[in-house]
Amino acid sequence: MKKKILVAAIPLVLMLNACTTVDPAYKDIGSRSAPCIDGGPDSVAQQFYDFRIKQGGSGVPDSGQLAAYRPYLSTALYASLLKAQSQPKVDIASSPNEKAGAGSGDGDIFSSLFDGPTSASVDSASTIPNTDARNIPLRVTFTREKDKAATTQWKDEVLMVREGKCWTVDDVRYMANLDFASSGTLRQVLENQ
Repeated sequence: MKKKILVAAIPLVLMLNACTTVDPAYKDIGSRSAPCIDGGPDSVAQQFYDFRIKQGGSGVPDSGQLAAYRPYLSTALYASLLKAQSQPKVDIASSPNEKAGAGSGDGDIFSSLFDGPTSASVDSASTIPNTDARNIPLRVTFTREKDKAATTQWKDEVLMVREGKCWTVDDVRYMANLDFASSGTLRQVLENQ
């Protein structure tokens, strides 16, 4: 008799166990006190580069530019850029062995090419299988058009991180195989500046 009750109770226990819900740890993505841009990682990255190209500028953004970029940037990258603003720039004339590029303070720090892009196209994040990811590297195809005859194209990688419900730019990996192109990452450049 006891075996019959136990056998009958097992499916009931399994059914009740299936009804309980536990929120997985990946949903705990922290919070963000700064404003943010709506969209997924690829959309936010594309909006960032469109905004950067429209605004122009080079080197570490000044206070006004940095405030405008804040919704696009992760807290860590924003703090690194603030710190870089207060540090002296590399003087190429006094340091001739320093490579011209993002570290010089005058070139574009958000892409490999010193002159920066005139257009950017961010690859889709739809090919990334893990929709619960906290960080996603995306390839970006840049074009620098000086005139119709002189066009340069290259790829870099932008690291997007999720802070709260926002996707933000956290770092840039310079990947261009061009003469005088920056190498390493944006964070490395900011640390070594």
